[in-house]
Parts: sequence; structure tokens; C-alpha cells
Amino acid sequence: MKKTHLLIVIAYLSHLAAWFLPVEKYGDTFPTYLPGWEAFRVAASAVWPYDGFKTEAWYNGVPGTMSAVTTVLFVLGSGWVLAIPSRRLRRASAWIAACAFIVNAQWVLAERSDLRIGYFLWWASFLLLAIGLFRLSHATESR
Repeated sequence: MKKTHLLIVIAYLSHLAAWFLPVEKYGDTFPTYLPGWEAFRVAASAVWPYDGFKTEAWYNGVPGTMSAVTTVLFVLGSGWVLAIPSRRLRRASAWIAACAFIVNAQWVLAERSDLRIGYFLWWASFLLLAIGLFRLSHATESR
């Protein structure tokens, strides 16, 4: 397996693991911690109501909604991008993944001491995917 493909596989595995690992210290909605899948639902609660979570003003829901959108793009978009061998599409997707990594840095700035391993794996998966797609777009270009 090429290093680039291995990097993308690690990005997917990190993202998958993050769905089940603790994300935040105070999110006690699962028996003892807030797993990634539930953190996704809480983040999306401004546009997809969930279990009594509600934002008071529309602008308070923007960061969580943006974060949830990046996850949807990761899950649905990256598989599609890998299936189509287009250098331009892969490079554009790599930039989107890099921007998602930056957008999701907001949680580190806001809640650094409360974040757990699931968050950091999820966040790193965007960076790993971006690097892998950039490398893959260069490999496609040199063929």
C-alpha cells in the first residue's frame, strides 16, 4: 500500500474511532461521557433538533452547525472524491478538508481543557485527509 493511501486509511480509521470515543468531559449524555456520534448530534442541534439541546440565538448555533457540516462532507464527500480519479477534484477536496481542520480548531480555542481523545482523533482526521488528498492529487498529476 502506498504511503498516501495509508495516510487516507488512517484518516478514515481515526474519524471512525472518534465516533465512539469520549469527546468532551462534561457531556454526560451517554452513560459516562459524550461519544463522537452524540457530539455530532449536539453540534447539529441548531438545524436538527436533538434531545432538548437548543441554542438561544441563531448565531450561537453557527459554530456547531459548521462543525457538523464538515463531518458530513468528510463522510459523504471524501469517498466520492477517492472514487473519481480527478486531480482538480482531489486538490479542491484537499483544500476543503484543510479548511475543515481550521474551522474545527474553534473547539480547541473555546474548550481546550474539556476535550477528550475522540475530539482530537476527529480533528486530526481532517488534517490527515487533507495531506493525503494533496499527495494523491500530485501523484495523479505526475502520471
